[in-house]
Amino acid sequence: MANRTGRFAIVEQLLADGIHYMFGNPGTVEQGFLDSLSDYYPEFKYIFALQETIAVGTADGYARATKQPTIVQLHSGVGLGNGIGMIYQAMRGHAPLVVIAGEAGIKYDAMDAQMAADLVSMTKPVTKWATRVVDPNSLLRVLRRGIKIAATPPMGPVFISLPMDILDAPNDEPVVPTSIPSTRVTPEPEELAQAASILAHASKPLIIMGDGVAFSDAQAELTRVAEIIGAQVWGADSSEPNMSATHPLYGGLLGHMFGEDSVRITSQADAVLITGTYVFPEVFPALGGNFAPGAKVIHIDLNTYEIAKNFPVDLGLLGDPKVSLAKLATTLEATMSSEQVAAANQRVVEITEAHKQGLAVQLSADLAVRNLAPIHMSRFAEELAAQLPKDALVFDEALTNSPELCRYLPPTTVGNYFQTRGGSLGVGIPGAIGAKLANPEKTVIGFTGDGGSMYTIQALWTAAHHEVDAKFVICNNHSYRILKFNIQHYWQEQQIADHNFPASFDICDPEIRFDELARSLGVPSVRVEQPEQISAAITQALQHKGPFLIDLVLTNEVPGHNTSIKCGQ
Repeated sequence: MANRTGRFAIVEQLLADGIHYMFGNPGTVEQGFLDSLSDYYPEFKYIFALQETIAVGTADGYARATKQPTIVQLHSGVGLGNGIGMIYQAMRGHAPLVVIAGEAGIKYDAMDAQMAADLVSMTKPVTKWATRVVDPNSLLRVLRRGIKIAATPPMGPVFISLPMDILDAPNDEPVVPTSIPSTRVTPEPEELAQAASILAHASKPLIIMGDGVAFSDAQAELTRVAEIIGAQVWGADSSEPNMSATHPLYGGLLGHMFGEDSVRITSQADAVLITGTYVFPEVFPALGGNFAPGAKVIHIDLNTYEIAKNFPVDLGLLGDPKVSLAKLATTLEATMSSEQVAAANQRVVEITEAHKQGLAVQLSADLAVRNLAPIHMSRFAEELAAQLPKDALVFDEALTNSPELCRYLPPTTVGNYFQTRGGSLGVGIPGAIGAKLANPEKTVIGFTGDGGSMYTIQALWTAAHHEVDAKFVICNNHSYRILKFNIQHYWQEQQIADHNFPASFDICDPEIRFDELARSLGVPSVRVEQPEQISAAITQALQHKGPFLIDLVLTNEVPGHNTSIKCGQ
């Protein structure tokens, strides 16, 4: 384009990098930039959200599904402030977001005008890198640097502030694709041999894995190592199928809220292999005693900041999980004695049998409540599994209902299951929209709670507006049920007698009709209150062309709580 300005140059750079979506909410200081987007239609698409949280959440879902840098446009200080919580979510989940926000202009810096703010300082705590473009001739250079930083492991969000006068200034920078370095590095052979020796000599080995495994596409390599050494595998900061949940060596997730839940598992091992994660991601982590006295700890990761950050390790190795675990497996197979192989195989047999028995107990408990109303999530998940295509993608913010959901729809394949992470409520609906845009050929279904959905319910309008064929389920138990579980733990810890939950934990009076809300935002819906309504509702949702919502009314009972249940249940 002859005599182009910065606002056009940005789009040309994004297209050169294969970026065709921008997720955002418009503002006045970005008006010129947004006006330029029509020159690139249909090559470049703007996904319009009604609030900044939704723009970031949708972009986060898209970035998670593609593992590629994704652009988010926010508006000045006030819009950026709305999006900060969800940017934190992206930081904790290592989503490669490139967040841009317009501001009035460098020439207005001295005026302290309306909506003026230090945008870079606002975003530094929740990004890998934050900067402001101050010269028109460095606009694309800075943008490429941001894309590179966001997409280089450990991936994460970056922020670039774009003054309006920079966007309107002539720009003659060349457009070239961003250079993103390869990080397929491995430890030295002697270091892997040392790790193999520790694991081979262990009688109670344990593996802790996280989403770095999925990012590296190392599920097969991780599983191979676990099978060779006969180790159970537990997830920490694990929101994707880093190991198939159907594998008998998969133990589940370590504690999310309380460190003592993790310690009960991790302290039993005499050798621990950590890869693709940090230790530990609980809200209230244990300050010590995580590992047994004398236990050997090995940590292999690309994120060296996380190695030995909180607890000492015996062997900390910089390495990409996929290639490092592959070489570790080969080393183990070449060096393990026949006695060590036999012991590992016996551990696999024992863990497999315990896994079968545990699953049988869970399924028996599900059967006992299968026909009850209010509905239990296990019944809905069972019937959904019977109708959902095998390659369907699930975006899971079901929270307290996730265990039942995953029992019947077990996460097995990288890229087909994403769970909430980072602690921000409201990711279920926008996350599913982003995942569907990244996977238009797949059935995509997003789960959220009644509490979480009300943070981003406007995202349904975005799905309708852009005709995004995602399906949504509101797990409607009339409460913040996870808070009830957490306060039960607090009562036990503080030796407080069981009593009524705080009134602010219940979402009723008045009751929220999510089916009616959805229709008002352009999304057809159905309300399910009885078990016999489930099958037809699922069929209707899956056969409908376009977004569809199921308002699923679930039990709000809390196990171990003997006081009255509110909200009419």
